[in-house]
Amino acid sequence: MGSAEVIHPFHPLRGQRFVVLKVRRVSGVETLSLRHADLGSFAMPRDWTDWARPEAQASATNIPLLIDAFGLVALAELIDALAHDQSEVDR
Repeated sequence: MGSAEVIHPFHPLRGQRFVVLKVRRVSGVETLSLRHADLGSFAMPRDWTDWARPEAQASATNIPLLIDAFGLVALAELIDALAHDQSEVDR
């Protein structure tokens, strides 16, 4: 059936391409069964891949990330340090 690339901006497999085994509908959501070399097969919503309808794909890929998980951790540490003692903050 071809392959699909994960385009969801927050998915840990974003940017990776997988073989599509089948397409099915699960609870009303179009889902792709994908093949991973180590994990075996797994399901992913079609809209989270480059198989998404054009309007869904545009909204998923054109949103710039303002902060990632590492930035959120750093922000939480900064807020915690400011709340407890300002001398702990690296300047």
